[in-house]
Amino acid sequence: MSEKKTGVLGGFKAFLMRGNVIDLAVAVVIGAAFTNIVNSVVKGVINPVVGAFGTKDLGNYAACLKGPCSRNSAGEVTAGVYIQWGTVLSATLTFIITAAVVYFLMLLPMKRWQDRQAARKPAEPASAKVTEIELLEQIRDALTEQRRGPEPETVPAQR
Repeated sequence: MSEKKTGVLGGFKAFLMRGNVIDLAVAVVIGAAFTNIVNSVVKGVINPVVGAFGTKDLGNYAACLKGPCSRNSAGEVTAGVYIQWGTVLSATLTFIITAAVVYFLMLLPMKRWQDRQAARKPAEPASAKVTEIELLEQIRDALTEQRRGPEPETVPAQR
């Protein structure tokens, strides 16, 4: 005999055991690990390339909005108002790299695989199923015929 678990704990267990919740948990864990990889690529590869033209840390790129602007030896703003566009650039590069890796290494191969799987399956005949529009047209015609009633029989004219 199998009984359905009811109550708060039974509902919670059913919620947790749904496939999409488990998939979401796996995605969050993998996403956190993937974020570390992307951040390492930005800090270890992209920032040094940018550093060849200026400073190695993109966070140091800033513009003085209201001056006079000055910073202490730790890089903290002591006077003035800075717009720190370097941190925005770094975050943008991280996003673009993440999006490119997800698209080219995950989504594109998955789509190609799904297309190959769909091509292997035989196509279903489209004419076998009656579409909703065709069904509605048949109902309309039947109702119109009911309203009119049976057509009167014509009697041949006698001469």
